Amino acid sequence: MSKRSKLEKFTQNLDLANVFEHFGYEDDALYANADTKVNFRGRWCEGHFGNDHLLTLELACGRGEYSLGMSELHPGRNFIGIDIKGARIWNGATQALRRGLTNVAFVRTRIEGLSRFFADGEVDEIWITFPDPFPRSGKASRRLTSPEFLDRYVRVLRPGAVLHLKTDDPALYAFSLECVDAHFAYERLFASASIYESSFEFPEKNIRTYYEKLHLAAGKKIHYLRFRFTGGLPA
Repeated sequence: MSKRSKLEKFTQNLDLANVFEHFGYEDDALYANADTKVNFRGRWCEGHFGNDHLLTLELACGRGEYSLGMSELHPGRNFIGIDIKGARIWNGATQALRRGLTNVAFVRTRIEGLSRFFADGEVDEIWITFPDPFPRSGKASRRLTSPEFLDRYVRVLRPGAVLHLKTDDPALYAFSLECVDAHFAYERLFASASIYESSFEFPEKNIRTYYEKLHLAAGKKIHYLRFRFTGGLPA
């Protein structure tokens, strides 16, 4: 079979039962296909997954390699990968279906609109894996660990929810440490400038994306930050 084009993948997402799409800011709805609106806000676990398990989001999930890996590690949890790129989501969604992973789904939308589709206190965990570092200072607000995005996460996280960052970019890592430490609603739990040289262990440590493997082969360090939403309010 020939390789599918991006347009073919984007179109086929409409037929995948584990993909939901947001088509534009003029419409707040998610669609299960071209014609069917769904509203799982506040009830993703019950409404889509049919259970009451904990819910983890992977932001800017790309091809969903982390979402897939975590769903295999934790069959008693639910996972949703979020990205704006339809062709990338197609890869993760089709892999999930081939592997029979019913505890993972994908949402195509911009992360800026997260609270449109997830309710207060609905999310138990967030992973941010190798996001765009936006190295130019003028684009700092677009970094997924910027104060602007940390404020957005407050609106969907339950108190005590844990967030994780993995990046190969030392500037983004330093920026993230600074932003988390300065934010009223978060506390740092653990940080390492080279997680694979650290003795700190956790089940997801050795899930490695395609690009992460390339980074490691090139001798890059993988930085890791874990922090917690305290549920606190501004002073």
